[in-house]
Amino acid sequence: MTRFVHQAIPGLVEIRPPKYSDRRGYFSEVFRQSDLEDAGLAVNWIQDNQSLSTAVGTVRGLHFQAPPVAQVKLVRVLRGAIYDVAVDIRKNSPTYGRWVGIELSAEKWNQLLVPVGFAHCFMTIEPNTEVLYKISAPYSKEHEGAIRWNDPALGIDWPDPGVEPTLSDKDEVAPLLADFDSPFTYEG
Repeated sequence: MTRFVHQAIPGLVEIRPPKYSDRRGYFSEVFRQSDLEDAGLAVNWIQDNQSLSTAVGTVRGLHFQAPPVAQVKLVRVLRGAIYDVAVDIRKNSPTYGRWVGIELSAEKWNQLLVPVGFAHCFMTIEPNTEVLYKISAPYSKEHEGAIRWNDPALGIDWPDPGVEPTLSDKDEVAPLLADFDSPFTYEG
């Protein structure tokens, strides 16, 4: 049975699907819509995205998409491992600017559900890491946004990859949280 582990910030959920192994290998239902719905996590998934990061220390994020195409993400690792982080960026949220970080890996067989109103980022901690994530809205260049992954005000406890992190040009110049006007509002 799939386990749902609610994180310190409401809405962030680690999902642990069962994995059945025998002499042939393994079998797992890694996604079943009805399991999420039964857990109160009904989402209309419209697309799967996949990335390959060859180098340890590759950073992708902190990204989000603004309304009306804000995205829920369901992130899992097919090969390798990442340190996955979600930051609450909802105005007036009691957890605004707080983050949750969790290791996701092919070995651990876990996933992270990142709701709307959170910026998402990961750092690879193994080489040749492949990440697959479901999203609930299409990509829109005019609605994309980012916050600096290593903003000291966030205080994210990133792992030390032993190398200088590799980032896109866009992520290197993302704004700090203090210079950011969030398009999301907390509706507690």
